[in-house]
Amino acid sequence: MNADQKMRQSTSASAYGGRAGKGAGDGAPPPGRIRRFWSVRRVPAGIVALVIAVISGLLLYDVAAVRSGRPAMRWREWLADELASRPLDDAWVMGGAALLAALGVWMVVLALAPGLRGLLPMRPPGAAPGAEAEWGKGVEAGAGAGAEAGAGGAVRAGIDRTSAGLVLRDRAMEVPGVRSARVDVGRRRVRARALAHFRDLDEVRADLDAALHEGIRQLGLARRPALSVRVRRSAKSKG
Repeated sequence: MNADQKMRQSTSASAYGGRAGKGAGDGAPPPGRIRRFWSVRRVPAGIVALVIAVISGLLLYDVAAVRSGRPAMRWREWLADELASRPLDDAWVMGGAALLAALGVWMVVLALAPGLRGLLPMRPPGAAPGAEAEWGKGVEAGAGAGAEAGAGGAVRAGIDRTSAGLVLRDRAMEVPGVRSARVDVGRRRVRARALAHFRDLDEVRADLDAALHEGIRQLGLARRPALSVRVRRSAKSKG
């Protein structure tokens, strides 16, 4: 990158989450105290239960048919012959076992993970720094924002990551000199990319950094993400 390109681009990465809650009256609880929302997973559980019920019913029907003197289904005879004739170190046997094991591990991980990665939990109203905020598992929420009644009748709130990105994008567009902006909100980091068409890039970056920091603070997230801001000159302004 030459000197001219360096002058046309300004980047900052602020460890915003590291200094969250240090200000007076900030009201942010320590990180890790507020749990994420948990998905109830009705549809996946229903699909898995339906598949298991169909397979179990088919096997029970075939066993009952064999017990009553009828021949077994061809697919079960073929499977029994294959399992009886193939050695344990056969590539197909080992591959099938590895696939089933990986599927089982994947299902266990999914069962233990909270889910709802697109929903960011918000801190409860009036939470003081250091206060213990142990909330129960959540319910599935729709796009935008969600809320639920937690332990003791308390209300948990959450905001969709896409909606949070739109709010922060509107904040970015209010900064003088910003022509267009894109804000991607992750679970741990917010990445902002902006095009400037006038003003010095460092000044635009500083104002944008301050505006987004304030916007993140006003979102009231339980865990404030780190902020990365990148500002560059638009192609039309370079000429």
